[in-house]
Amino acid sequence: MQNNLLRVGLAQIAPVWLDKEATIEKIITYIKNASSNNCDLVSFGEAFLPGYPFWVEKTNGAKFNSDIQKEFYAYYASQAIQISAGHLISICETCKKLNIAAVLGIIERPQDRGGHSLYCSLVYIDRNGEIKSVHRKLMPTYEERLVWSTGDGNGLKVHKLGSFTLGGLNCWENWMPLARTALYALGENLHVAIWPGNIDNTSDITKLIAKESRSYVISVSGLMRKADIGKDIPHKKLLEENCSEWLANGGSCLAGPDGEWIIKPQKEKEELFIATIDFNKVLQERHNFDPSGHYSRPDVLQLAVNQERQTILNLKNKDSLR
Repeated sequence: MQNNLLRVGLAQIAPVWLDKEATIEKIITYIKNASSNNCDLVSFGEAFLPGYPFWVEKTNGAKFNSDIQKEFYAYYASQAIQISAGHLISICETCKKLNIAAVLGIIERPQDRGGHSLYCSLVYIDRNGEIKSVHRKLMPTYEERLVWSTGDGNGLKVHKLGSFTLGGLNCWENWMPLARTALYALGENLHVAIWPGNIDNTSDITKLIAKESRSYVISVSGLMRKADIGKDIPHKKLLEENCSEWLANGGSCLAGPDGEWIIKPQKEKEELFIATIDFNKVLQERHNFDPSGHYSRPDVLQLAVNQERQTILNLKNKDSLR
């Protein structure tokens, strides 16, 4: 990292789908790859660890009390991440050893919500290998609500990385104006949008956020091919019968604070895309528009944000449970 420059890596790759351990190894490989290319930050797609629930759309996921859907969910939950159990330790240790930060999309099965429900979470790991925030997706999109729970505002935070201030959102959260505004108001100037992988999603919104916020915007997407459906997946044949060759075709890209492409959307390529960004460009574009600074009117318009981590349990006497 030099002065106002930051080197960023966009890991547009496929997980070892619904295989937690193997996907962690692939993540570590790409963190090392990014480090060897002098990256200060590497980002991965939404729900990348252990993968996106593609079966819901393909196998009548809305059928109530379906044995097939229960078996898919149970398998998915068994491969989900419990941060409190240390599932991300090897990734954190790699970031610390290589002095590189990471944005990682995970499926989280948190103990603070009972340990059985799933959340689509964006995790930020700093260059010291510390998990600095875990943002649970505020509103799962459409059929995602059949497997993912609604999150909260606890992870709506930003982090210093060199001269930059980084924040991020999951997939269609990036279309939520107030979620974006919350990050702008916290000083965000490097926005990381993570996606399961569809070029139709990233082509418009990436440039829109960049132009609206006068920030750099990274959109990093995953990939998924029919060939990535492993042999141990429940109802593998049923799923394959209803899938095209590509379930997620990428679309990773990077726009500058002027809204112009630095990396155009990339389709059907498994690759680490790399660019160097300059904080001075942010300052130049904020000259004529700053959405939470000189062009805001807090006397007229304000946003209230609840950053409390939500739980149904408020223990008055913890000893009572011993």
